[in-house]
Amino acid sequence: MDYDLVDMAAVRRFYEDARPTVVLHLAARVGGIGANRKNPGKFFYDNLMMGVQLIEVGRQVGLRKLVALGTVCAYPKLCPVPFREESIWDGYPEETNAPYGLAKKMLLVQSQAYREQYGFDSVVLFPVNLYGPRDNFDLETSHVIPALIRKCIESRERGDRRLVVWGDGSPSREFLHARDAAQGILAAAERYEKSDPVNLGTGHEIRIRDLVPVVARACGFEGEIVWDASKPNGQPRRMLDTARAEAEFGWKARIPFADGLRETVAWYERNRTPEARGLPSAFVARPWGLESPADAPEVLGSGALRAGGPGARQPGPRR
Repeated sequence: MDYDLVDMAAVRRFYEDARPTVVLHLAARVGGIGANRKNPGKFFYDNLMMGVQLIEVGRQVGLRKLVALGTVCAYPKLCPVPFREESIWDGYPEETNAPYGLAKKMLLVQSQAYREQYGFDSVVLFPVNLYGPRDNFDLETSHVIPALIRKCIESRERGDRRLVVWGDGSPSREFLHARDAAQGILAAAERYEKSDPVNLGTGHEIRIRDLVPVVARACGFEGEIVWDASKPNGQPRRMLDTARAEAEFGWKARIPFADGLRETVAWYERNRTPEARGLPSAFVARPWGLESPADAPEVLGSGALRAGGPGARQPGPRR
């Protein structure tokens, strides 16, 4: 069953139909730099309304716990690296991601206010860029790794000699495998009882200039990489301090990036079809990078394991 979580009536129907005791709010309207630049108002409104309404109606119906995903985009543009949770309010986010990042950060304000006034148990986690099998490979709305994988493989198949990449390659990013993220979310649901923000990441950054050749090699693309410096770079650096997650609920990322990347490339190669190659929306993120719904725990909720993927990289708000 799908519910448009931007619509309050649909949120109420969700709670009436599912009657959950725990909700994992992973739904979002989100994309890469291009999608954020094209849709700042919609990204702000839809993400704000989804989270605010899920928490408010959850409180009204006596929900036992809600775990929501924020975003690394909520951190200040020039935040000291590694990003520590204490720094999340120390400045304005990077401009292209600010509407999305601020909408997600409001969940933290709501979580803390509702715990103080109503005793409502909610948790807000702040993950870095997620990747993995069943990611969103739509070039208009995907994030950097799935976009690069698709572009490299399609360039390889066309015999292209050059691959053009946005920006100058100087920014750094941190990447977390979807299965690691899933384990972190479940650990927080089971063992974390505070509204203080918690980062989910690996604690390792890689420059985009170094990342692109790694992805290209994994995809078998051997051409020249060309940097289009007329396009935006986004935030200069991103890397999280993840000590709080380990201290508070015993979570630490386990999947090495090289292994996760190979797995993701292999999944994309194995699952795309000739018909899908020309369709921009052929690939939509699925739950947790798992190979089948039967592998997912039975947890009900908005964007929960049966209803949506980690970080909710899908372009729409329905869950």
